[in-house]
Amino acid sequence: MAKQSRTQKKKVGRVMHEFKHGELKSSTGGKVKNPKQAIAIALSEAGASRKQGPAQKKRAQRRTSEREAKGRTAQARREGRSSTRASASRSSKTARSSSTASRGGKTKGELYAEARRRDIPGRSRMSKAQLARAVGSR
Repeated sequence: MAKQSRTQKKKVGRVMHEFKHGELKSSTGGKVKNPKQAIAIALSEAGASRKQGPAQKKRAQRRTSEREAKGRTAQARREGRSSTRASASRSSKTARSSSTASRGGKTKGELYAEARRRDIPGRSRMSKAQLARAVGSR
């Protein structure tokens, strides 16, 4: 097996912690009781499984990172960290978008909506700066 990165090790550790405390659920919603299944889930969530292709690994890592950032893991719920971290990130996002709008600039969502209205090709892959250039130049 290839060497795991630090973030992969942390994700595997979190999943195994959930398994140890009986909080790890399978895709059907039942408790995971088999250690081998827990390891398979951990490697899959961390994007370290040999059974996945590169695209699947990236998707799994991104999905798990988002879940951890929003505090939607069993460990975070049990330790009472789920709502505070999620609400803090939501409030900072709204504060950023309102401050951007108050400075006269448009948010990426507004730029994207304008690009969609104008039917600009490739808009879904553009960054905010690219969207601003594309919308401003037409």
